Amino acid sequence: MSLQMSGTVRDARLDAIETAIGAAPILRIYDLSGSAPANCAAAITATLLAEMTLPSDWLAAASGGTKAKAGTWEDASANGTGTADFWRIYDSGGTTCHLQGTVTATGAGGDMTLANTSLTTGQGPITITGFTLTEGNA
Repeated sequence: MSLQMSGTVRDARLDAIETAIGAAPILRIYDLSGSAPANCAAAITATLLAEMTLPSDWLAAASGGTKAKAGTWEDASANGTGTADFWRIYDSGGTTCHLQGTVTATGAGGDMTLANTSLTTGQGPITITGFTLTEGNA
């Protein structure tokens, strides 16, 4: 039999992610130069396309094994030119990476979505259209 969790445990695990990362984390979106980093600890060899401080309460309360973005996630203008491929969420100091995933256009199945993944320096605003964490067994 595989591991099973109650809805309460799944939601608590998701809520713990936001608590551990803290309020007002930094989101950075990158254009790949080669392959994606293996994990959050791996060095970045990519072009920074956008950077934004997320709202203090950046994720909604977990429910049904999922936890979605809360508030507006937006950068006033792009930092670089390229195609958004992956993202990282750092603590509020911008030094420790805690989450990493893929970026695609809305509806294309990425871990995070944008209306348009083709970004140009100075373009703005850059708005995240979708982001949801899903806990196992959900």
